[in-house]
Amino acid sequence: MNRQTQRLSIAGAAGAIEFALDRPAGAPRGLALVAHPHPLHGGTLDNKVAQTLARAWVQLGFIALRPNFRGVGASGGSFDGGRGESDDLQRLLEHQWQALQDELGAAPQLALAGFSFGAYVAAALAARLREAGRAPRHLTLIGPAVVNFALPALREPQLLAERMLVVHGEADEVVPLAAVLDWARPQQQPVLVAPGSGHFFHGMLTPLKDWVCAWHGSAL
Repeated sequence: MNRQTQRLSIAGAAGAIEFALDRPAGAPRGLALVAHPHPLHGGTLDNKVAQTLARAWVQLGFIALRPNFRGVGASGGSFDGGRGESDDLQRLLEHQWQALQDELGAAPQLALAGFSFGAYVAAALAARLREAGRAPRHLTLIGPAVVNFALPALREPQLLAERMLVVHGEADEVVPLAAVLDWARPQQQPVLVAPGSGHFFHGMLTPLKDWVCAWHGSAL
């Protein structure tokens, strides 16, 4: 993402988990995990939307982590339909959480974010954490893949995160906007529509970063 981006690796259940780490200029206020789109369709931690989400969270004062999912880049294993990817995202969270808590002397804020398939993975991890009484404070779902994956309920039995943002392209050619609205409607979840945008937000990355910063920044 920039010269300061670190490429690191930790051991996971299926082998190495490669990830990128970006730090804010000042003392961090929290940890943000960003999940990339479908590995079998070219998704990697270098995806432009994933990088944009990382930039937004760094601007908000968070350490941003972007793992490569199983079988991508230097990460071991093979595609696992979301389950193993959620496991690896949680493994990365637990690995970095204690170190940051020790650095800050207090519990950091947690943000989860994902794009397309990554939105499903981020939401699945948020659901796990909610069940464990550790729901993240922030959740950002960009172009969520509601057609092929069953995203967990956002508000039952309680909020999946304290602050949630869903953004979708008006002209999304992969996941139709109508499908996302059908998913969001019974959950009473607002959806921010990017006018004229396709699935990959070409030409809309700067507004996307600004929307994420404005929505979540107002709660910091």
